[in-house]
Amino acid sequence: MRMNEQSTRKRDLPNLYRLYRQTERASRRQMLQLIEPCPHGRLLDCGCGDGEFTVRVANCARVAEAYGIERVDERIAEASDRGVIVTKGDLNDPLPYRDHFFDIIYANQIIERLFNTDLFLSEVKRVLRGDGYVVLSTNNLGSQHNIFSIALGVQPTPIRIHSEVIVGNVFDPLQSTRHPSQDDSHEHIFSYQSLHELCVHHGFHVETMRTVGYYPLPSSLARLMPQIDSIPGAFLIAKLRPQ
Repeated sequence: MRMNEQSTRKRDLPNLYRLYRQTERASRRQMLQLIEPCPHGRLLDCGCGDGEFTVRVANCARVAEAYGIERVDERIAEASDRGVIVTKGDLNDPLPYRDHFFDIIYANQIIERLFNTDLFLSEVKRVLRGDGYVVLSTNNLGSQHNIFSIALGVQPTPIRIHSEVIVGNVFDPLQSTRHPSQDDSHEHIFSYQSLHELCVHHGFHVETMRTVGYYPLPSSLARLMPQIDSIPGAFLIAKLRPQ
């Protein structure tokens, strides 16, 4: 499918696309609320992209140094220009840092893209200081829009069944468009309980576990939903500490 055809598809469902992006922004705001100041500390952003949000997290935490791991050369250059100390690497491999090097580790919508989540979490534990913490986010298998999709017999939007094109859900604003990159394919989608248990298995205390973003509800209604049911939000957010 050509680029103009993809753009046309997005325009077909403009409100859903806009609401989805609002949900992502709401998830980032919730993650920032979990960041504690750590003056003179070190932050690692797993999958730092162009570094724009890495800098926001680092400023919120007031750390001395912000590190990032990224695969795409163009993004590495942009993040480096923003002052992030970037290493080119694959998060499916061991982390290229010494033991207990970081005070804060941040991972937004990363763990679902990895082949080996066990290696990732064990490596995060290894490079984290004993008094440090992790804030991570991932898609929620038990979200209301996934449950609704399954009830209708269509593919839940976070569960990509094809690495080249997005198919299976006529309500997905990206339906029939090509993946921007192979990195956008999801290997694992976690439920509330499975993410909690996996983190505990790898030696973390789950200090906080919450959901956010009741896509496709508008933001005004989405803010009310946690008071009714806190489980079926679009994204799971966890704050972890080493046990």
